[in-house]
Parts: sequence; structure tokens; C-alpha cells
Amino acid sequence: MDASVFFMWAGFFLAAFSVVGNDVIQTLGTFLTSNEKKVEWWVLWLYAAGILTVVLVAGYLNQDIAFGRLAKFEFPIDYQWYHLLPPLTLLIITRVGIPVSTTFMVLTLFSLSDVPNDIGLILADAVNFDSRLGGMIKKSVFGYLVAFASAFAIYMAISALTEKYFIEYPLKKKHRLWWTLAQWASTGFLWSQWLMQDLANLYVYLNGGRHLSVGAFIASLVIVTGLLAVIFYLRGGKIQEVVRVKTNTTDIRSATFIDLIYGIVLYVFKYDYFHIWGGKIPMSTTWVFIGLLAGRELAIRLRLEKKVSKHIRHMLLMDLGKITFGLAVSVFLVIVIKYISA
Repeated sequence: MDASVFFMWAGFFLAAFSVVGNDVIQTLGTFLTSNEKKVEWWVLWLYAAGILTVVLVAGYLNQDIAFGRLAKFEFPIDYQWYHLLPPLTLLIITRVGIPVSTTFMVLTLFSLSDVPNDIGLILADAVNFDSRLGGMIKKSVFGYLVAFASAFAIYMAISALTEKYFIEYPLKKKHRLWWTLAQWASTGFLWSQWLMQDLANLYVYLNGGRHLSVGAFIASLVIVTGLLAVIFYLRGGKIQEVVRVKTNTTDIRSATFIDLIYGIVLYVFKYDYFHIWGGKIPMSTTWVFIGLLAGRELAIRLRLEKKVSKHIRHMLLMDLGKITFGLAVSVFLVIVIKYISA
């Protein structure tokens, strides 16, 4: 095996490990939290792995595993050691419980041909929404704002009827089956929408998944589903705390609403009906997830407690600060790798 092939597959494995450990919890975090005391971890894994397999096979048969998210990206002829830096950095950051945008961390590495050589110009490029990096940032910030505003408006309207009721009246055994079916259905919808956005962060290391042999495709599928099993066995790991500390996320009824709203927001951004946020250009689902939880938490506190405590404000600002930190690290990596590869 030549060095380029080794770095290509090593990059895919590290990206898969990092993305599964970081981004999957955004999508399946409430699914895990609300079911972990009732359902064995391997049953939950089989459900998620089944949907993952269907989506991946559909993309492979359509010769577009990334679902158009990598159409504007160019892939290197030879993969180098520095292509491993973004997933390694992401792996380190997520181990301490910081949710980071894998889109910025990984995909900006494959936009180096469009990145200027001057540091000042690179920073200017990050705020130029017509550039690839700036376009991803624009779409992700829109995602945060839309998710925040949507969750805030929805939960301001329904919290008194739903969350207050869920907190005061635990789910009765006779109703659990119906809520379980509803929650698993909403999770399946959300999970499929997320996969169509974030598979690009993995398969960018395999030339966008184009021209993969059947054997290589099966190997990639085994790697991703295997790592997914590890995350389910560990109950989500450190990143799961971002979900656990939010109000009533262990209630399967609340989890159903969270997953449904999140899935709808991703669906809207995937198809870009209003041609506002850059079409099929990749976006950070992390920013969408954090925005949704922030809008939900703020609305619930205002409706049920008539105020937002200093502790809650600090928690929400810390979440926003963490993903902003991840963005800063991503831009820094672009600068470093640009000079290394020059």
C-alpha cells in the first residue's frame, strides 16, 4: 500500500471516529437519553445502523454518497500526512466534551486551492460569503439563527401545554408504546436528514465516495457502523452531557418534539427552497443543533419560570462559545496546512 492510499483510509477512519463521536450525539443524543433505561444499547444501535445502511446504499447506487454536498470540491491526487490533522484535532477536542463543527474542521482542508496565501486574506475569505469557506460559515450561522428562532417560537407557544405537563405528569405505561413509536419515527427522519448533510465529512477522504469498488464501499460501511456501535455502547460519551443538562430531555415525549423540529430544520436547509443559504454547499449541523437547544431552553425557562437564571444564560453562552472556538480552530488549521502544503 502506497503512502497516499494509507493516508486516505487513515483519514477516513479518523474522520469517521471523530464525526461519530461528535456529530452523531447531536442527532441521536435525545434518542439515547430517553431510551437508555428502557432499551438495550444494541437494539438502539441496530435501528440507527439500519437507517445508516439504507441511506449509504442509496447514495452509492446513485453514485453520490455525499448527496451533492461535495460537488464543488476538488480532491487531492495524493493524500498527505497533513490531511490527518483536522480529524486528529477534532478527536482531541471532542474528548473533553466540546461540540465542534466537523464541517469546518474537515471540509476546509479540501478547499485549500481557493484559500489565499496571505493570513489577512484568509481571514477576509472567512467572511466573504461568496467563497467556499465563507459560504459554509454563512449557511451554518443561518442554521443556528433559524433553529434558535424556530425552537424559541415553538416552545414559547407550546411549553405551557407540553413541557409543563410532561414534567408534572410522568408518562403512563399504557401510553409509552405510542410515544415510543412517535419518537423512533421522528429520530429516523432526523437521522436520515443528518446523514445526507454530514456523510460528506467522511467520504471527502475517499474522493467523495465516487468510483468506490463494492469491496471498498462495504469496508467503509463496516467502519462507520462499527464506530457507531462503540458510541452506543458508551451511551454517547462526554459530548452527551450537552444534551443531558437541558430541561427534560430524558422524557421520550420531549425528545420526540426535539428530533422532529431538528429534522425539519435540516430538511429545509438541505433543499434550500428560498435560495438564501448556498444550496447544496455543506453546513455545520452542530450550529443548528446548539441553536435549537438554546432556543428551546430559553423559551421553556421564560414560560415556566418567568425568568432566565444566570446559570442558564451562562450555559447557553458557553455552548455558543464552544462551537465558535471550534470555528476559530478550523480557520487556524487552514492557515497552518496552507503553509505546510505550499
